[in-house]
Amino acid sequence: MTALTMPSQPRREAIVRPVPWRRMAWVTWRQHRLTLAGVIVVLGAASLYLYTTGGQIRADSDLIAARSGMSVTAALFQLIPALIGAFVGAPAVARELDTGTFRFTWTQGFGRTRWTVATLAPLALTVTVAAGAFGLAFSWCYGSLIAGRDGFVALSPLTNITFDLRGVAVAGWTLVAFAIGVLAGVLIRRVVPAMFATIAAWSGLALLTAVYLRRHYEPPLVTHTPACLLLTGC
Repeated sequence: MTALTMPSQPRREAIVRPVPWRRMAWVTWRQHRLTLAGVIVVLGAASLYLYTTGGQIRADSDLIAARSGMSVTAALFQLIPALIGAFVGAPAVARELDTGTFRFTWTQGFGRTRWTVATLAPLALTVTVAAGAFGLAFSWCYGSLIAGRDGFVALSPLTNITFDLRGVAVAGWTLVAFAIGVLAGVLIRRVVPAMFATIAAWSGLALLTAVYLRRHYEPPLVTHTPACLLLTGC
């Protein structure tokens, strides 16, 4: 007795369809809404302070106190990119690896690659845009002091204490800190150690840039010497 077997054809309803991007976007929002809200609140409060201070600088003639206040404020605000990288970037992937939920998350019809893109891209975009808006507020607040006003000597645009906080520079540093945090989370696979590693790595990179690299940002100094000085010494 023989039996003929035929390979069964998968039914249409048995085919696993990938999870739509909009649903993953909703999951990302549910997971990270408090973190993003905290970033926006902190940067919003800092921008409001800068707006108030900028109005006082433009209305007050005591620029000595204003420049001293700028130095203290800028020193404190230097920590913003590192903190965003530690509290937003490091836990983004490390939390899944630390708790073991990646075994469930990456097998639910979405895939690890799409999950990574859907999780990291909105976070990176949000923190970068928020940091850029903060940088514009800082430039508006202290721009007149940096450029020189009422007899005060203008500061160099590459001054360490202000360069990283002006315009798009703070947005770029924030994105770098976020990327460092994500990389630390993937390598260390623990949230808290990854956060400390992010702060340490970002601080080392910022110090290296300030000491060795930033001077190369300046354009070369071009001088013109009269020909008579070179030929006759006149």
